[in-house]
Amino acid sequence: MSVLSAPSSPEQVRTLNTVIVVVSVFSAVGAGWIILSFLLFKTLRTFRHQLILGLAISDFWMAINFLSSAAVNLGPTNIGAPEAKTFCSFNGFMIQVFVVQTDYWVLTIAVCTYLILANHKHQSSWIQEHRIVIWAFPWFLSALWAAIGLAVVGYGDIGAWCWFTSDTVRLLVNFIPRWLIIISILGLYVRLYFIIHKAHNRFMSFDEDAVGSLQTGSSMTRSGGPRLSLNISSGPDDDCERVVQPAPTHTRIGRASPVLKRISYQMMVYPLVYILIWTIPTTIRIYQSTTGKSAPFAIGTVDKACIVFQGFADAIVYGFNEHTWKLWKSIFFKPAERK
Repeated sequence: MSVLSAPSSPEQVRTLNTVIVVVSVFSAVGAGWIILSFLLFKTLRTFRHQLILGLAISDFWMAINFLSSAAVNLGPTNIGAPEAKTFCSFNGFMIQVFVVQTDYWVLTIAVCTYLILANHKHQSSWIQEHRIVIWAFPWFLSALWAAIGLAVVGYGDIGAWCWFTSDTVRLLVNFIPRWLIIISILGLYVRLYFIIHKAHNRFMSFDEDAVGSLQTGSSMTRSGGPRLSLNISSGPDDDCERVVQPAPTHTRIGRASPVLKRISYQMMVYPLVYILIWTIPTTIRIYQSTTGKSAPFAIGTVDKACIVFQGFADAIVYGFNEHTWKLWKSIFFKPAERK
């Protein structure tokens, strides 16, 4: 039985793989930009950015594997040919590793962000003290599942790269777990959204009550009342280290309000982007596995392009939200010095 995801003519093979080459280059460049930014800018080496670096490395190698298989298909040899069986198995294994691994990195970043911003001190301290364990988690699980897939099912040509040839297997092994992860991180970020806005409302209420007495510099000290400090910065610092907590010495008023709103809105962007990326591929898997019919070639091409596009999407989401682009802008467009 032919693979439903595979193109049916040489012209379609050429068109599909040309699209994949172009999108792969964009994803590889985007992931490489995040990696290079981590190496160049010290402010992007915090704990959260170390996790983002792990995601960028996975995105980069995933894009390289997509690029290599598409490039082979554009040459004289097709990856589905018998003589390319070893390369196809290797390509399928590596793609399965890094596609699944990006899911685990996104989940790890979300859990880290929740534990630290929600002020779970014991858990947040543990994960920051055991960074090797956190880094090993995505690599171990993704390699394990890819090895099981290679041994039990095997990988075959699906048109632009090698993967599970059955839509049902891909749906059960990759897409259902992925959507469980997306729902989980959406739940975590929604919970954080309400925590931050609750802290924001308390902060603003306290601001209104205390602004007059703070002008005298003595009211809160004499009353012995609680002091609220929002340890939040509008610079490129680590969002995971921005915790709302009681402080013994001072109160910061004014700047935290827009920063709180920015953080809460940014956190909702992450799961929404993944929902947009994976909606079409999931819909295609469900359609083809339930009907036994191939989706139209144009839709199938968009399906595969969405999967490959993930690296570039991560670069946009994490790069812009983490102020990476501002640091690069400061290098190439330095403000004119005042005379």
